[in-house]
Amino acid sequence: MLRVGLTGGLGSGKSTVGRIFSELGAHVSSADEIGRRLMAPGLPVFAAIVDAFGTSILSPDGSLDRKALANLAFRQGRSEALNRIVHPAVIAAEEEWMAGVFAAEPEAVAIVESALIFEAERGGTAPGWIRRFDKLILVAAPDELKVRRFVQRALAAAGPEAQRDKALCDGFKQDARARLAAQIPDSEKRSRCHYVIVNDSSLEQVRQSVQEVYCDLARQSRGQSPVIRI
Repeated sequence: MLRVGLTGGLGSGKSTVGRIFSELGAHVSSADEIGRRLMAPGLPVFAAIVDAFGTSILSPDGSLDRKALANLAFRQGRSEALNRIVHPAVIAAEEEWMAGVFAAEPEAVAIVESALIFEAERGGTAPGWIRRFDKLILVAAPDELKVRRFVQRALAAAGPEAQRDKALCDGFKQDARARLAAQIPDSEKRSRCHYVIVNDSSLEQVRQSVQEVYCDLARQSRGQSPVIRI
């Protein structure tokens, strides 16, 4: 069995890389998806967030207004407060998921996709989390490309009219840069990762890189030596 952490900053394309790993046969869990489930009304994480940030982060239907919460967290310097609530619960859920994967498939490659693996360690919200992984993979890309990807995704979600709204576009850019500023840069993460997948070109090239890394991980999960020098 092999426990793998897959990380990358906002707009790096780590979710795309995670999907390719899943298609190749790895078991992949998204920290963002787990976090969303844990933030549902009625659950302890939801209650703790409302207690810490107030009812201004609630939508009319009583669910979390994620945009309002992100504004408080990233633009007003309260991301650590949010992480201290969310990270421990997400990590506990990931540990439970991994245990289930390995119980069913002892030679599995189990990958946790999370943007904040290193940030959680530095911020003290998840002490010792990195040591739980056998291997770490960084998905890297230039910051300006990350910002463009974030803005494109946000505009697409906002609808066709948003494409022509310069103020909205500028706001998304500011949001992206604020989020990136709260993350550790790729240059610091590279030396601590076993593999780096550079996602600044075509999907085909990224897929080839992921296939090479997955073959290496699968060998190690079966107790064989890696082929890629790490």
